[in-house]
Amino acid sequence: MEIADRCVVSIHYTLTNEGGEILDSSQGSDALAYLHGSGNIIPGLESALVGKQAGDKLQVRVEPAQGYGERNEQLIQQVPRRAFQGINDVKEGMRFQTQGPNGPTSVMVTRVAGDMVTVDGNHPLAGQTLNFDVEIAEVREASEEELQHGHVHGPGGHHH
Repeated sequence: MEIADRCVVSIHYTLTNEGGEILDSSQGSDALAYLHGSGNIIPGLESALVGKQAGDKLQVRVEPAQGYGERNEQLIQQVPRRAFQGINDVKEGMRFQTQGPNGPTSVMVTRVAGDMVTVDGNHPLAGQTLNFDVEIAEVREASEEELQHGHVHGPGGHHH
């Protein structure tokens, strides 16, 4: 069966950046299963998998526009330390959920200087070219329940 919309696809992958550093991998764990055509994985990888089938191996290079987007400097802000109520020691690298105009947003603290904290709302992989080594483990038809829910259900069904 070839990969197309409305299929459940299971892949093993290794993700590296331009420098060859491994950023993520499914090696040593279960394959990643997703519902093709539902936006469950980045667009550049999803489009490269169309028409492939179980057993195929491929390398996919995904530019930022088809991955996690370009970095947006407007998503970097300085906020007063008092905005972090209940947190005594705000440090670089900490992640927080904030409520923005478009709903919840994840931000990372990138700098703490005196009473000001710099936060970055960009995805950590924004602006990066991503390289995937992929092996397709399985392709099957999605169940009606998976199609209705927009994601894959594991063995024994899915419990929301």
